[in-house]
Amino acid sequence: MKKIWQFLTKPSGKYSVLALVIVGALIAIAGVVTFHASIEFTSTNEFCTSCHTMKENFNEYKNSIHYKNAAGVRAECRNCHIPENNPIDFMKAKLGGIGDIYAEFVSGTISTPEKFEDNRLRMAQDVWKMMSDTNSAPCKSCHSYTAMDHAKQSPAAAAAMTKAAAKDMNCIECHKGIAHELPNMAGGFRKTFQKMEHESVNAPDSTTLFSLVAKNLYNVDNKDSAIQGQLLPASEVKVLERKNNMLKVEITGWMEKAGRGRVMTQYMGKRVFKATVRNDVKASQKILGEETDASTGAVWQHVSVQAWITQNDMMSSIQPVWDYAKEMYGSTCNACHAAPNPAHFTANGWISGLKAMSAYYRLNKNEERTLLKYLQNHAKDTGGQGQH
Repeated sequence: MKKIWQFLTKPSGKYSVLALVIVGALIAIAGVVTFHASIEFTSTNEFCTSCHTMKENFNEYKNSIHYKNAAGVRAECRNCHIPENNPIDFMKAKLGGIGDIYAEFVSGTISTPEKFEDNRLRMAQDVWKMMSDTNSAPCKSCHSYTAMDHAKQSPAAAAAMTKAAAKDMNCIECHKGIAHELPNMAGGFRKTFQKMEHESVNAPDSTTLFSLVAKNLYNVDNKDSAIQGQLLPASEVKVLERKNNMLKVEITGWMEKAGRGRVMTQYMGKRVFKATVRNDVKASQKILGEETDASTGAVWQHVSVQAWITQNDMMSSIQPVWDYAKEMYGSTCNACHAAPNPAHFTANGWISGLKAMSAYYRLNKNEERTLLKYLQNHAKDTGGQGQH
């Protein structure tokens, strides 16, 4: 070891300094060329699709406009997945590819088409995040806002792209699933819901709770008794008593005086529904106050009722419900095109706004009610009042 160290540190008596410099330079050049060649090779379509689980991805890509189009311009894998304008982003993307190789051959996370499908959403979200972090630099290396001729676009596309150009929008906000199939977007938020549902089997020891799902209302502490109304998802209640796995709660809200007095809303004059009540539960109603809606002239009563509910599916905080609903909104309404910010519409406006988008998503009744409640509580005229 000592001799080796001396050889490396002492001047050579056999070779000139120039010779050593030349040899060192040649080694450096060979290293650079080899590194460059490796980067180029590992960025080719052939290499990217050499793993068998990527074969179906490649077939999806071949059926897209990025593979075959009237202009004859083809986008390769690297053009979409590797931001080449920034060396740091470039290397981060290449290192991310090593993770896919590890998942294919070592951990086996995506080693079969079935496993790949189970992880499609996670991998798609990784790509979307890269696009967001780089402001869609791979897309914009080919597509430039300044080079677009809006006269040659459809009226709808021209209107959308004009607004996008003014904000230098991230392409991925509107364009997903253009080269590969969209993943099952419901997988993420439904897993979140299952986790919350599992954690809320027993009601937390708190005097204020929030409903995770729609809950039947009873007049007595027996879930087999007659149903006398319903508490809607993401609604606040005050716990008065606990008995036989049931909760006696007080529900406070607003009812229009001229109406039939069965529907309770969260806010005066806004159709943010909190509960429906009837029979004995309705009979327990107390009037806490009365106000006139200046915009409509309608008289509203601030009221409270008492009822029994089962203790499951109740949360001590509304925030996890809003986080879940926000994830749902991003996974459904934002799946293909950019959905408006919740503050874009009023609370009442979101009813028709969400209905207009219903053809593009598949949500069950409870999911739809929760999503609507989230949007209404973060609308322009509620100012996010319901997020605390």
